[in-house]
Amino acid sequence: MAVKVLLLEDDASLAMGIEYSLKSEGYEVTHISTFDEGKAYISKISDNENNFVCIFDVMLPDGNGFDLLDILRKNGCNVPVIFLTAMSDEINVVQGLDLGADDYITKPFHVKELMSRLKAVIRRYNLNNNSNSHIYTHMDLYVDTQLAAVYKLLDDKKIKLELTQSEYKLLLLFLDNKNIVLERDVILDKIFDSNGSFVDDNTLSVYMKRLRSKLGEEYMGRPYIKTVRGIGYIMEEFI
Repeated sequence: MAVKVLLLEDDASLAMGIEYSLKSEGYEVTHISTFDEGKAYISKISDNENNFVCIFDVMLPDGNGFDLLDILRKNGCNVPVIFLTAMSDEINVVQGLDLGADDYITKPFHVKELMSRLKAVIRRYNLNNNSNSHIYTHMDLYVDTQLAAVYKLLDDKKIKLELTQSEYKLLLLFLDNKNIVLERDVILDKIFDSNGSFVDDNTLSVYMKRLRSKLGEEYMGRPYIKTVRGIGYIMEEFI
Protein backbone atom coordinates (compact mmCIF):
# COMPACT_ATOMS: atom_id res chain seq x y z
CA MET A 1 0.00 0.00 0.00
CA ALA A 2 1.42 3.38 -1.02
CA VAL A 3 2.19 5.90 1.69
CA LYS A 4 -0.19 8.87 1.48
CA VAL A 5 1.31 12.36 1.63
CA LEU A 6 -0.62 15.55 2.37
CA LEU A 7 1.44 18.41 0.90
CA LEU A 8 0.45 21.88 2.14
CA GLU A 9 2.50 24.43 0.20
CA ASP A 10 1.31 27.78 -1.21
CA ASP A 11 4.25 28.26 -3.62
CA ALA A 12 2.80 26.72 -6.78
CA SER A 13 6.10 26.10 -8.59
CA LEU A 14 7.75 24.53 -5.53
CA ALA A 15 4.68 22.40 -4.84
CA MET A 16 4.63 21.19 -8.44
CA GLY A 17 8.25 20.01 -8.22
CA ILE A 18 7.71 18.29 -4.87
CA GLU A 19 4.48 16.63 -6.00
CA TYR A 20 6.11 15.35 -9.19
CA SER A 21 9.04 13.87 -7.24
CA LEU A 22 6.76 12.26 -4.66
CA LYS A 23 4.53 10.66 -7.28
CA SER A 24 7.61 9.47 -9.21
CA GLU A 25 8.66 7.53 -6.12
CA GLY A 26 5.26 5.93 -5.68
CA TYR A 27 3.65 8.15 -3.05
CA GLU A 28 -0.05 8.98 -3.17
CA VAL A 29 -0.10 12.80 -3.01
CA THR A 30 -2.78 15.36 -2.16
CA HIS A 31 -1.69 18.98 -2.65
CA ILE A 32 -3.46 21.89 -0.96
CA SER A 33 -2.31 25.49 -0.60
CA THR A 34 -4.20 27.27 2.21
CA PHE A 35 -4.67 26.99 5.96
CA ASP A 36 -8.44 26.61 5.59
CA GLU A 37 -8.02 23.73 3.12
CA GLY A 38 -5.57 22.11 5.51
CA LYS A 39 -7.90 22.49 8.49
CA ALA A 40 -10.76 20.90 6.55
CA TYR A 41 -8.56 18.03 5.34
CA ILE A 42 -6.94 17.10 8.64
CA SER A 43 -10.36 16.92 10.31
CA LYS A 44 -10.92 13.80 8.19
CA ILE A 45 -7.65 12.09 9.13
CA SER A 46 -8.29 9.15 11.43
CA ASP A 47 -6.55 9.09 14.81
CA ASN A 48 -5.29 5.60 13.98
CA GLU A 49 -4.13 6.40 10.42
CA ASN A 50 -1.01 4.29 9.94
CA ASN A 51 0.12 5.01 6.38
CA PHE A 52 0.12 8.79 6.19
CA VAL A 53 2.62 11.69 6.31
CA CYS A 54 1.96 15.44 6.33
CA ILE A 55 4.35 18.00 4.83
CA PHE A 56 3.35 21.50 6.01
CA ASP A 57 4.70 24.87 4.94
CA VAL A 58 4.87 27.10 8.03
CA MET A 59 3.97 30.49 6.50
CA LEU A 60 0.65 30.36 4.66
CA PRO A 61 -1.44 33.17 3.15
CA ASP A 62 -4.25 32.66 5.70
CA GLY A 63 -2.49 31.09 8.69
CA ASN A 64 0.51 28.93 9.63
CA GLY A 65 1.50 25.29 9.76
CA PHE A 66 2.21 25.38 13.50
CA ASP A 67 -1.47 25.96 14.22
CA LEU A 68 -2.47 23.09 11.93
CA LEU A 69 -0.11 20.73 13.71
CA ASP A 70 -1.50 21.87 17.06
CA ILE A 71 -5.04 21.08 15.85
CA LEU A 72 -3.89 17.70 14.54
CA ARG A 73 -2.30 16.68 17.83
CA LYS A 74 -5.20 17.96 19.93
CA ASN A 75 -7.45 15.74 17.82
CA GLY A 76 -5.35 12.82 19.03
CA CYS A 77 -3.84 12.16 15.60
CA ASN A 78 -0.16 11.15 15.66
CA VAL A 79 0.64 10.97 11.95
CA PRO A 80 4.19 12.17 11.14
CA VAL A 81 4.60 15.84 10.18
CA ILE A 82 7.51 17.52 8.36
CA PHE A 83 7.75 21.32 8.22
CA LEU A 84 9.00 23.34 5.25
CA THR A 85 9.91 26.92 6.13
CA ALA A 86 12.11 29.90 5.44
CA MET A 87 12.42 30.47 9.20
CA SER A 88 15.52 28.85 10.65
CA ASP A 89 16.02 30.46 14.05
CA GLU A 90 16.12 28.09 17.01
CA ILE A 91 12.99 29.45 18.72
CA ASN A 92 10.81 28.50 15.76
CA VAL A 93 12.53 25.14 15.37
CA VAL A 94 11.97 24.23 19.02
CA GLN A 95 8.37 25.45 18.83
CA GLY A 96 7.67 23.13 15.91
CA LEU A 97 9.36 20.15 17.56
CA ASP A 98 7.59 20.73 20.87
CA LEU A 99 4.26 20.72 19.08
CA GLY A 100 5.13 17.26 17.77
CA ALA A 101 6.83 17.80 14.41
CA ASP A 102 9.10 15.01 13.16
CA ASP A 103 11.45 17.09 11.00
CA TYR A 104 12.08 20.68 9.94
CA ILE A 105 13.56 21.61 6.55
CA THR A 106 14.69 25.18 5.86
CA LYS A 107 14.14 26.75 2.44
CA PRO A 108 15.78 26.76 -0.01
CA PHE A 109 16.40 23.02 -0.13
CA HIS A 110 16.99 20.32 -2.70
CA VAL A 111 14.04 18.01 -3.34
CA LYS A 112 16.42 15.07 -2.90
CA GLU A 113 16.98 16.22 0.69
CA LEU A 114 13.23 16.23 1.30
CA MET A 115 12.92 12.73 -0.18
CA SER A 116 15.70 11.52 2.11
CA ARG A 117 14.11 13.08 5.20
CA LEU A 118 10.70 11.66 4.25
CA LYS A 119 12.12 8.15 3.88
CA ALA A 120 13.79 8.49 7.29
CA VAL A 121 10.43 9.36 8.87
CA ILE A 122 8.77 6.43 7.11
CA ARG A 123 11.46 4.07 8.42
CA ARG A 124 11.11 5.55 11.91
CA TYR A 125 7.37 4.95 11.96
CA ASN A 126 7.60 1.68 10.01
CA LEU A 127 4.76 2.90 7.80
CA ASN A 128 5.19 0.20 5.19
CA ASN A 129 4.84 -2.56 7.76
CA ASN A 130 1.32 -3.93 8.26
CA SER A 131 2.23 -6.16 11.21
CA ASN A 132 0.33 -6.13 14.49
CA SER A 133 1.04 -3.55 17.19
CA HIS A 134 4.25 -3.89 19.11
CA ILE A 135 4.35 -3.60 22.87
CA TYR A 136 7.37 -2.45 24.85
CA THR A 137 7.72 -2.86 28.60
CA HIS A 138 10.42 -1.48 30.87
CA MET A 139 10.23 -1.35 34.64
CA ASP A 140 6.67 -0.04 35.18
CA LEU A 141 6.40 1.44 31.68
CA TYR A 142 4.08 0.04 29.01
CA VAL A 143 4.36 1.40 25.44
CA ASP A 144 1.96 0.62 22.59
CA THR A 145 3.56 1.80 19.35
CA GLN A 146 0.40 1.29 17.31
CA LEU A 147 -1.37 3.84 19.48
CA ALA A 148 1.80 5.85 20.10
CA ALA A 149 0.81 5.71 23.77
CA VAL A 150 2.97 5.46 26.89
CA TYR A 151 1.62 4.29 30.24
CA LYS A 152 2.84 3.67 33.78
CA LEU A 153 1.41 0.63 35.50
CA LEU A 154 0.12 1.29 38.99
CA ASP A 155 -1.85 -1.32 40.94
CA ASP A 156 -2.83 -3.07 37.69
CA LYS A 157 -4.04 0.24 36.23
CA LYS A 158 -2.52 2.03 33.23
CA ILE A 159 -1.87 5.75 33.73
CA LYS A 160 -1.19 7.50 30.42
CA LEU A 161 1.83 9.79 30.18
CA GLU A 162 1.53 12.83 27.93
CA LEU A 163 4.76 12.94 25.90
CA THR A 164 5.60 15.20 22.98
CA GLN A 165 6.58 13.53 19.71
CA SER A 166 10.26 14.26 20.37
CA GLU A 167 10.08 12.80 23.88
CA TYR A 168 8.24 9.74 22.55
CA LYS A 169 10.87 9.16 19.85
CA LEU A 170 13.63 9.48 22.44
CA LEU A 171 11.95 6.87 24.62
CA LEU A 172 11.55 4.45 21.68
CA LEU A 173 15.22 4.84 20.80
CA PHE A 174 16.25 3.78 24.30
CA LEU A 175 13.73 0.92 24.33
CA ASP A 176 15.17 -0.33 21.03
CA ASN A 177 18.70 -0.17 22.42
CA LYS A 178 18.51 -1.46 26.00
CA ASN A 179 21.86 -2.03 27.72
CA ILE A 180 23.65 -0.04 24.99
CA VAL A 181 25.34 3.27 25.76
CA LEU A 182 24.00 5.82 23.26
CA GLU A 183 26.35 8.70 22.59
CA ARG A 184 24.79 12.16 22.42
CA ASP A 185 25.69 12.75 18.76
CA VAL A 186 24.23 9.36 17.85
CA ILE A 187 20.96 10.30 19.57
CA LEU A 188 20.85 13.61 17.70
CA ASP A 189 21.44 11.88 14.38
CA LYS A 190 18.96 9.04 14.90
CA ILE A 191 16.12 10.97 16.52
CA PHE A 192 16.20 14.30 14.77
CA ASP A 193 17.90 13.13 11.55
CA SER A 194 19.43 16.56 11.23
CA ASN A 195 23.20 15.97 11.21
CA GLY A 196 23.38 18.70 13.83
CA SER A 197 21.86 21.30 11.51
CA PHE A 198 19.14 22.55 13.83
CA VAL A 199 19.06 20.54 17.06
CA ASP A 200 22.15 21.16 19.17
CA ASP A 201 23.57 19.48 22.24
CA ASN A 202 21.87 21.90 24.63
CA THR A 203 18.48 21.23 23.05
CA LEU A 204 19.00 17.48 23.54
CA SER A 205 19.68 18.13 27.23
CA VAL A 206 16.35 19.93 27.48
CA TYR A 207 14.49 17.02 25.85
CA MET A 208 16.20 14.51 28.13
CA LYS A 209 15.32 16.53 31.21
CA ARG A 210 11.66 16.74 30.15
CA LEU A 211 11.44 13.03 29.35
CA ARG A 212 12.99 12.02 32.66
CA SER A 213 10.66 14.36 34.53
CA LYS A 214 7.61 12.75 32.94
CA LEU A 215 8.84 9.18 33.45
CA GLY A 216 9.89 9.85 37.03
CA GLU A 217 13.42 9.91 38.40
CA GLU A 218 13.56 6.30 39.57
CA TYR A 219 11.68 3.02 39.85
CA MET A 220 12.53 0.87 42.86
CA GLY A 221 15.73 2.85 43.35
CA ARG A 222 16.92 2.63 39.74
CA PRO A 223 16.80 5.37 37.07
CA TYR A 224 14.78 4.77 33.92
CA ILE A 225 17.61 6.28 31.86
CA LYS A 226 21.10 6.49 33.32
CA THR A 227 23.65 9.17 32.43
CA VAL A 228 27.07 7.95 31.34
CA ARG A 229 29.19 10.99 32.09
CA GLY A 230 31.08 12.44 29.15
CA ILE A 231 29.51 9.97 26.71
CA GLY A 232 25.72 9.77 26.69
CA TYR A 233 22.93 7.68 28.21
CA ILE A 234 21.86 4.07 28.74
CA MET A 235 18.58 2.33 29.52
CA GLU A 236 19.55 -0.74 31.53
CA GLU A 237 17.34 -3.81 31.58
CA PHE A 238 15.66 -4.20 34.95
CA ILE A 239 16.39 -7.69 36.30
